[in-house]
Amino acid sequence: MKAIIEISARNSIFDTAIADIATGGSADFHLSFESARQLFAEITPVRLDLLDTLRKNGPCSIYALAKTAARNHSNVHTDIARLIDLGLVEQTDGDMVHVPFDDIEVHFRLAHAA
Repeated sequence: MKAIIEISARNSIFDTAIADIATGGSADFHLSFESARQLFAEITPVRLDLLDTLRKNGPCSIYALAKTAARNHSNVHTDIARLIDLGLVEQTDGDMVHVPFDDIEVHFRLAHAA
């Protein structure tokens, strides 16, 4: 399963869901933002780096992730909490965090992003 992050018009996620159902369903996770500004405010470069590090290294504690990423624990905790809220990271009962996707793609057309 992969996560697809995209810029799309408000309520277009419903169009995507309807299309998925009509074609037999998609196991992909879709995360949509209304503008490039909103996307890049939420999916910052340091959060992308955390996603990449976490996906490469597998499940770990936030403390271990901060150490691996050579970042402040408090800042990593804040970033991971937001990525959990967005659905890009999951936390286990044992306080381990992990990326539940095989791949994460960011899609946008420059004309839409402007």
